Amino acid sequence: MAKKTKNTQPLRIISLGGLQEIGKNITVLEYGNDILVIDCGLAFPDDEMLGVDLVIPDVDYLEKNADRIRAVLLTHGHEDHIGALPYVLKKINPPIYGTRLTLGILKNKLEEFRYEKKPDLHTVEAGSILNFGVFRAEFIHVNHSIADACCIAIKTPLGTVLHTGDFKLDVSPIDGQMMDIARLGQLGNDGVLLMLGESTNAERPGFTPSERKVGSSLEQIFMANPDNRIIIATFSSNVHRVQQIVDASARHGRKVAVIGRSMQNVVGAAVELGYMKVPDGVLIDISEIRRFRDEELTLITTGSQGEPMSALYRIAFAEHDKVKLRPKDLVILSSSPIPGNEKLVGKIVNALVKNGIRVVNDSAADVHVSGHACQEELKLMLALIRPKYFMPIHGEYRHLYAHKALAEFMGIAPENVFVSEIGRVLEIDKKGARFNGSVPAGKILVDGSGVGDVGSVVLRDRKHLSQDGLIVVVATVDLQDMTVLSGPDIISRGFVYVRESEEMMEEARARAGRALEEALADGTTDWMQLKNAVREALSKYFFNKTKRKPMILPVIMNV
Repeated sequence: MAKKTKNTQPLRIISLGGLQEIGKNITVLEYGNDILVIDCGLAFPDDEMLGVDLVIPDVDYLEKNADRIRAVLLTHGHEDHIGALPYVLKKINPPIYGTRLTLGILKNKLEEFRYEKKPDLHTVEAGSILNFGVFRAEFIHVNHSIADACCIAIKTPLGTVLHTGDFKLDVSPIDGQMMDIARLGQLGNDGVLLMLGESTNAERPGFTPSERKVGSSLEQIFMANPDNRIIIATFSSNVHRVQQIVDASARHGRKVAVIGRSMQNVVGAAVELGYMKVPDGVLIDISEIRRFRDEELTLITTGSQGEPMSALYRIAFAEHDKVKLRPKDLVILSSSPIPGNEKLVGKIVNALVKNGIRVVNDSAADVHVSGHACQEELKLMLALIRPKYFMPIHGEYRHLYAHKALAEFMGIAPENVFVSEIGRVLEIDKKGARFNGSVPAGKILVDGSGVGDVGSVVLRDRKHLSQDGLIVVVATVDLQDMTVLSGPDIISRGFVYVRESEEMMEEARARAGRALEEALADGTTDWMQLKNAVREALSKYFFNKTKRKPMILPVIMNV
């Protein structure tokens, strides 16, 4: 009887990130007293987030329910799926399960942080089946732009939920292991209650090309440029891409140097764990490149997304201490810009071209393929799984709705397709599925060592400062005699060039003085009122004169 009561509880599915955005992927499954978390990624700041380094999900809901979290399951080792864990593990510390390479990359990240309790990491492999309270999770091999990627099938008291993770169908993968279509088809035959499907390439028709296509393009480039030093920028996590670059370099008698911290960490972990095979003597330290001629070198670097602190950025702007550009260098951008990074990538390309460097990118040659499924592969996954309910995840609105249209084309009833928002709760029980309420969710901004101390007010102030500048007004008053003893003095930063605006600044100083004197004459002794009197007087004056609204910061001292 108790079991029957238990099965009448609803299954709750909550995305705390990864919807209406690129990155920050994290999904929560909840049934009764058990919670299972899938992935915990970060996103990169947009143009509005001035000075912000990273964006991580708000896990306040998980923090309040920490005793119910049975595990965090990781689909693969990309930043947008594991990057927030070093920060989140300071708040909650559930056991974490992932494949060898995924945990190898994560361990490198965790070494930079200190924890009261050591993170509890458990290695799994494709085919592993584990129990977590009422949940039973099965890891299933898929192809992606990183090795050891999995989708996860979770058996719940109400039926099976399939989380696809990020995937593509590659029939000729570099590691020889194709996506486990047979197991996915078997799951579909057994019946799947809900599928959570990645939507990154849902707008793109056709199939995503095989990673091997890049290998053949690179081979042609190496053959056509035997006398050039070749510098290749790609994602550090794309172990298969790096393997192909190493193989091509070895065939052409080149040494390979890896530049960039994240690239060195991932390649080191991949070689150590056996995911990459490097012939003896091919890999050299960046400090050794002076010993070799240009035609004997391939440099693999980070910075394919134009990141301002990356190795390629520093090379392009002559800021790298070990690599200086030479006229015969050939730079290959073996990636495509993530939405929002186009300007950053363009800035690097322009800097390289200005220095006379030839640049090859995906528009000029097939030096990149996506790691995400296009429409025909998404349709294949839907055909294999045949879920009763479907929820698109991992993408902006346009990606989610494109995936929704594909699901309906494949025969899923429109009322059974749910386009959600972060924090919104999809509830499934024996009566059906519906949205029912929401939980706290949002963005936590990481700026330097500060996590969450930069909010909307701080960002608004930063934007204000960046657009209109700052005026500091310094004055000393005597609140006993109600007089202004010194000042006010005015300091301008980012507003106008003071030497060319002396008359305006002198008038501003006089107006600030009058505003203070009038406020004191009226008997005002409250600091905020005195500051506001100065602020209002100068705001009106500066707007009338310049049509700008600088941030005005009065500093009033009492003697």
